[in-house]
Order: sequence, then structure tokens, then C-alpha cells
Amino acid sequence: MPARLSAIICTHNREDYLGAAIDSLLEQDFADYEVIVVDNASTDRTRAVVEARLPHPRLRYVYEQTLGLSVARNTGANCAEGEILAYLDDDAEASQHWLTALSQIFEHDEKVAIAGGKVTLIWPPDCEPPQWLSSNMAGNLGAYDLGNDILYITQPGLTPRGLNYAIRADFLKRIGGFDPNLGRVGKNLLSNEELYMTEKALSMGLKVTYLPNALVAHNVAPSRLAPSWFISRSWWQGISECYRERIAGRSGWKQLRSGGERFCRGLYKTVKYLHDPAQRFENLLYAYGQIGYLASAIRGLLFTASG
Repeated sequence: MPARLSAIICTHNREDYLGAAIDSLLEQDFADYEVIVVDNASTDRTRAVVEARLPHPRLRYVYEQTLGLSVARNTGANCAEGEILAYLDDDAEASQHWLTALSQIFEHDEKVAIAGGKVTLIWPPDCEPPQWLSSNMAGNLGAYDLGNDILYITQPGLTPRGLNYAIRADFLKRIGGFDPNLGRVGKNLLSNEELYMTEKALSMGLKVTYLPNALVAHNVAPSRLAPSWFISRSWWQGISECYRERIAGRSGWKQLRSGGERFCRGLYKTVKYLHDPAQRFENLLYAYGQIGYLASAIRGLLFTASG
């Protein structure tokens, strides 16, 4: 008998996209599943958007007042009845076959702890990708494509995107849930929570899988097409990477050397690709992210010394 699934949307002030995300889940071709919307301290019309669809027997609404994506994800997991938890972002739309594709890999291999699928981008109306946007930077907008074949992830950096992400409920409980110190909180852009989960799974001899048929489309908000958004995103990425190393026991003075080397490498490549707007900006962002990484590493060292 197929495992029961819980499809979970954690949302914070995304009323413009939320309805389409919910509808895409209510229209799945899978048989046994529930849909949980975790309202994470929203101040817009989020509740009204959900309530307009609440007559649907699969749909549940949960309010979480403590702001933070990882907190909201844990709340959804604690409320869920499914053996498999499938997380969809509030500004994404799942293909009709999404839950079926996810379910099949978990049923096929009991060693699979995490799975996620391909992500395409939905651009705003009358908008094209800017010239300074490289394919790698499109990944910051959610794009994720490792090809058309099922792939078992062995490099944590290739881990599935959190906007299209499924995890066994018993594995999540076993490792204590999502770390609330990773993942977005309000307007900050902390990340790396999925990468950390992949590291945990692989260290326990479990599998992480990419599924091309578990397709999701992600809306690109117009505000994310400004260079300033990418600059902020890179800063927080550096901070996230530093924290992930800290909780994995890999922090210390060596972070200053590795971060400094990456910073110099990014600056060198920025100059090297001055003729290419996309590559130039990508490497500038990489260098800038290392400043965030180094600042976080220094704070950690000072805190350890003072303690």
C-alpha cells in the first residue's frame, strides 16, 4: 500500500502567489494525501486565501506565530499525519504528477530519506532574464535541473531545492527537525538548511535523490530581478555557510584562511571576466558572500574567546 503523504506549504505574506500553490496541490493525481498550510505570522490576506478553499476535505490551516521558515516547517511536520512530508514553497506550483513521482521513489527504496525534483522558473509578465543573470545565479531564484534521469546525490552542494522537497517523517524526527538557526526568518535570507539535512542523511548511510519527473515551477518575484537582491542573498549565503560549518564541528581559525582564499579567488575572476556581464557579476557576488562568511566566522571566534 502506498505511503500516505502530507503536502505542506509554509507561508509568510505571499497572498499573491499562495492561491495558485494551494490549487496545484489540491489537483494532484495521487490518492492518499493531505494538504497543510502553515501560516507563519502573516499580516496580509493569507488566512482569507486559505479559508476560501477550506471546504476542500484535504486542506488544513495551521497558524504559527514564531517567525522562521524552519520553525514553520517543524510545525507542519508536527501536525502532519503522513509518512512522507512534501514541502512546496508558497510561490511555487507543483505539476499534477508531483506527489506520485515523490511517492514512488520512497516506496521503491526504503533507504531514501530525502528527495526533490526539477524546478523551472516562471518569469513575471513582460519580463525577460537580465543580461547579467548567469545560469548559476538562476539557481538563487530556485532553478534546479540535474538532467532527465534519476540521480542519487553524493555531493551535498547538489541537494534538492527546499521549494520542491520531500523527507521521511521518521528521519526528520530522528535528527530533531529542521534547525531553526538555518532558513529564512522574515526578510533575512539565511539558507543551507537542506544542504545540512543532506549531509546528515549521507553520514547515516541514507540516500538523497533527484527526480526529474517531480516537477515544480517557481514564480520569480519582480523584486528579485534587482542586483541588490542578489547582493543581499550572497551575504546571507556566506553567513549560512559559516553557521553550517559551526554546527558540523568544522569552525575555527581555519575558516579565516579558507574564506580569505575564496574572497581573493572571487575578486580575481571578477576582473578576469570584465567583458562578460553575467560572469563578472556572478564572481563579484561570490566574493561579497565571502565577506559575510568571514564576518560571521570572526564573530564566532570572538564569542568563543569571550566565553
